[in-house]
Amino acid sequence: MANSKVVSTPLAQHIKISARDSPKDPTDRQAMSYVPYSNATGSLMYLMVCTRLDLAHSSSLVSRHMGNPGKIHWEATKWVFRYLVGTKNRGLLYKPPKDSKLRVRGFVDADFAGDPDKRRSLIGFAFTLGENLIS
Repeated sequence: MANSKVVSTPLAQHIKISARDSPKDPTDRQAMSYVPYSNATGSLMYLMVCTRLDLAHSSSLVSRHMGNPGKIHWEATKWVFRYLVGTKNRGLLYKPPKDSKLRVRGFVDADFAGDPDKRRSLIGFAFTLGENLIS
């Protein structure tokens, strides 16, 4: 991955991840069983929880298919790692407030039935303390 082409977004807009892309043929399932999909997805989740909140959405999408990942799911996971190669110096940065007030602010958004399989909505939120992202 160190020599791969870096990308500027955690997940490309053209990548549509669906359960329909999971292998149905036992031969394809066997071939995908040699791919370290669970390890890679677990690593993404660890990074997201600890310091890389920008991976929350993409790691959520790729982790939905850990039971039966397909080639498209693996390509999406590799895309996230290509993003990480280009942004390895990023992390959380906490700054003191410009004024003496620490305000908590929250932001929420939803995609309204964006899941192509179950037509469920995905909700995202962010909370800041002063100018610092905390959740």
